[in-house]
Amino acid sequence: MSSNADHEHEIENIWRMYLMTGDVPSGVKQLWFESKYVRPLAKFLPHSPRCRICHYPFAGVGGFISRAFLKLEPSKLNPQICNVCERFADKHHGGAEVEIAMVFADVRGSTKMAETVRPVEFSKTINRFYRAATDVIFKHDGWVEKLLGDEVVGFFVPGFTGGRHAQFAVDAGKQILRVTGHGDPNGPWVPVGVGVHTGLAYVGAVNAEGGGAEISILGDAVNTAARIASMSAAGEILISDATVRSTGMEQNGMEPRELELKGKSTPVKTWAWKLKK
Repeated sequence: MSSNADHEHEIENIWRMYLMTGDVPSGVKQLWFESKYVRPLAKFLPHSPRCRICHYPFAGVGGFISRAFLKLEPSKLNPQICNVCERFADKHHGGAEVEIAMVFADVRGSTKMAETVRPVEFSKTINRFYRAATDVIFKHDGWVEKLLGDEVVGFFVPGFTGGRHAQFAVDAGKQILRVTGHGDPNGPWVPVGVGVHTGLAYVGAVNAEGGGAEISILGDAVNTAARIASMSAAGEILISDATVRSTGMEQNGMEPRELELKGKSTPVKTWAWKLKK
């Protein structure tokens, strides 16, 4: 095996252990606050925005603590991760294939909404949705993969959820509907549909244009999750059968649906869950 292949294999092992256990091999140096035993405490520090890997806050009292005592701040190359996580992603450029659970949350009717309000008001609504959805994902030990247009994408890995990544994804999807007002008698302040799927994906650091490190999820399962979400109605979660089987959840009160998805030769079985008012 060539030295380059050895290096790639080493990086893959680092990422796989990190994603599956929340820790890194003993030979990989870490600062004390990066430990898997300390890092979960970061979510109790107020408030968002946060590093999408280690959850340390950038703003408010928590942000002050992060800056003053831990020297943590947003990466200059990618402000959604901290400078420590930036160095980790740059140093260990690569990733690994692992089973993850994904949540895609989309604003429904955003094009029509944008036509009926001033751009600044539309921006405020979308930014409020971003904050609400990402807060939920972080509180459920998930990572935010991207914010794009009217969509928030989060994913959950075994090492950060104690192996309950699929259940955490479902719980996060339900909570996103709650915080956007879908359980309120007067209706939601923004209409949102959610898709949840579980499957094998590549998770790792890729170089963005300009050299910044981006944490991305790639693969057929990711595409499937996105397409499932695109078919969910406002106030509804479409949960793939793979996720239902992984969680062992009861299907009582849930509607089974067979979805014809682009690029899939056979229908994908899902279960529809709606938040009761």
